[in-house]
Amino acid sequence: MAMNGKRYYKFFLIGAVAIGLATLLFISLTQKTAAPDVTFTDLNGKQISLQSLRGKMVLVNFWATSCPGCIEEMPHIVETYQQYHAKGFEVVAVAMAYDPPNYVLRFNQERALPFPVALDIQGKLAGQFDNVQLTPTSFLIDQQGNIIDQTIGTLDFVKLRKRLDQALIKQG
Repeated sequence: MAMNGKRYYKFFLIGAVAIGLATLLFISLTQKTAAPDVTFTDLNGKQISLQSLRGKMVLVNFWATSCPGCIEEMPHIVETYQQYHAKGFEVVAVAMAYDPPNYVLRFNQERALPFPVALDIQGKLAGQFDNVQLTPTSFLIDQQGNIIDQTIGTLDFVKLRKRLDQALIKQG
């Protein structure tokens, strides 16, 4: 009989630990992180606060003209922006501090990027977004201003479009 009591206790303990871990996993997957309260300055000197973009899905993309992955994904970001902008999607492309401003200006002019491009000359924006070091790094922010996805490396555009479809259908 004592053996059954020990076995029951072990199963109870294992079950309690499993429920606890499942709860923590659920909370970590559903908990949202507020995006930092930042203001971007685009290449024309216009200031865009992240707060002013509330109500829209926003992709903040940290990139550099010297980054092959960034160059490769930029046409896909443009295409996604053009497809979803009228439905409530915004993009802010943030050039890293080490990227020479004249390179960023030339890149923007040659490719006629349709969304705001900001310079992060002092690296403060990258610092406020979880200290971004690697490019490309992108943050998807929901309509309430919460970071709902962070991608280090090239974006998965099928996943991004699926999330935009889901979020923008709910909104509309």
